[in-house]
Amino acid sequence: MTDNLQPLLVHLLELRTRIVRIAAVFLVGFLACFYFSEQLYDLMVAPLTHVLPNQRLITIGIASPFMLQIKITSMVAFMITLPHTLYQLWAFIAPGLYAQEKKLILPLVVASSLLFMLGVGFAYFLVFGVVFKFIVSVIPASMQWLPDSGEYLDFAIGMFISFGVTFEVPILVIVLVKMGFISIAKLKEIRPYVIVGAFVIAAVVTPPDVVSQCLLAIPLWLLFEAGVLVASWMYKTPQESIENTP
Repeated sequence: MTDNLQPLLVHLLELRTRIVRIAAVFLVGFLACFYFSEQLYDLMVAPLTHVLPNQRLITIGIASPFMLQIKITSMVAFMITLPHTLYQLWAFIAPGLYAQEKKLILPLVVASSLLFMLGVGFAYFLVFGVVFKFIVSVIPASMQWLPDSGEYLDFAIGMFISFGVTFEVPILVIVLVKMGFISIAKLKEIRPYVIVGAFVIAAVVTPPDVVSQCLLAIPLWLLFEAGVLVASWMYKTPQESIENTP
């Protein structure tokens, strides 16, 4: 019984070490970012204040200004330390991988981090402008729109996570093919379901306008196709290699 528990304890201790390292690096990033919390707030709300007449948001609650800066700083620190976080997670599972699979750790960490940042940037620079211009266009002339900072921040973080995760689809497809969980042929077979699923997901996580939903659904579909294309190139089956040989 003791012999069976020994490997489990070793893995738990390793997991604890990885979590402590992730938390320590995140804390350093958080403290560094908090110094610029005011500038980060202005940068975060810029897409919305740009379309507001008074270019200001409101906030309700005594501690709200401080808590909002804590949230913004935490989000920025998370994105800055994301490469380290992903590396620690991959390093934890690395002992159970083959030598060739271990070589993929660094490329996957770099690619995953870049794609997540790309998704966040896509939401911030493109999607937000479209969404807020649409909202402004439907406000009645007799209505004064005073967006709350807390509500806006929750919306922004939700969109960042949605688009950041969406842009990870190629990595997910490549890993699933590499691990043998699904074949290229099967991925091509389920393509229609992926397209429908992309629009369903977009309808759930984006505001209720067609343009915003398309701005998430179409990239999600195209990223799936990119993942299939790259996986097809990287991991051809012996049969596919024979068929493509002149």
